[in-house]
Amino acid sequence: MNTLARPIFGVSMPPLVLAALLATWLIWGSTYLAIKWALPSFPPFWQMGTRFLVAGLLLGAWARWRGARWPQRAEWINAGLLGTLMLGVSYGLTAQAELSVSSGLVVAFIAIGPALQAAMELPYGLRPTRREAAGIALGLVGVLWLAAGQGFSAAPQGLLAVLVSSIAWKLGSVWANRGLPRALGGRALQLAPGAMGYASQMLLGGVVLMLLSALLGERPGWPPQSRAAWAWLYLVVAGSLIGFSAFMLLLQRTPTAVSASYAYVNPVIGMVLGTTLGGEVITRGEWLAAALVTVSVVLMVGGRR
Repeated sequence: MNTLARPIFGVSMPPLVLAALLATWLIWGSTYLAIKWALPSFPPFWQMGTRFLVAGLLLGAWARWRGARWPQRAEWINAGLLGTLMLGVSYGLTAQAELSVSSGLVVAFIAIGPALQAAMELPYGLRPTRREAAGIALGLVGVLWLAAGQGFSAAPQGLLAVLVSSIAWKLGSVWANRGLPRALGGRALQLAPGAMGYASQMLLGGVVLMLLSALLGERPGWPPQSRAAWAWLYLVVAGSLIGFSAFMLLLQRTPTAVSASYAYVNPVIGMVLGTTLGGEVITRGEWLAAALVTVSVVLMVGGRR
């Protein structure tokens, strides 16, 4: 029997769930700088596509060795839909945004995710509480402040990329957790059980990313820079095999308030790493705007049962 860990957000968590939560908090916050470091040798969609293809193959082989069954046809279709949204569109555009915007600002902007999620859950009959509504309003002010700062105003294409990325990620998260809305049939998007389900999503998302890379004519630099190669390897192992699998586990086993809590830890980690290790310059106004967004996420996540 698993010993329950200390309650967080009012939820008693088994050790596996707690480990997954810490992974989404700590690892994901560092992946944005790793993406930046890999870009000199590995262009955005090629970088993300190879990352998820390799991670998906490794995870799928391990799951199969452990006795997992292959996904059924409907599960492959669901994995393709979620992989296209959450990996093909979201991760691809996140890497694209980092060509023109600092990694710290990208992760700070992405923290608007819980506000987007609250809006996307309205068709499911979920209405924000007063505390959530206050957080949404505060978050919108913070995001507009960020968008008007030097980083995004100098690169409107980066702002558009990270905005579409955030929408695609949250749309996939809501559909994975609650199924399609009634207007689209209302069916659940069930993946294959356990690690095989995460692997199928990474594999099909990786295929979509590689198709986009080919359409855009991307070519990796070869031989790659040493730092770029290590950053890519970190994204495969820590960011995909551990971090993404941890997030999907949280979506299935915890309330939305818990699975979305990474959004107020990642900006702090991402901005600190970007300025200290990455040498990025973030103005005082952008720091304040990011702090406002983080406070708004705390309000939204804390206000949701």
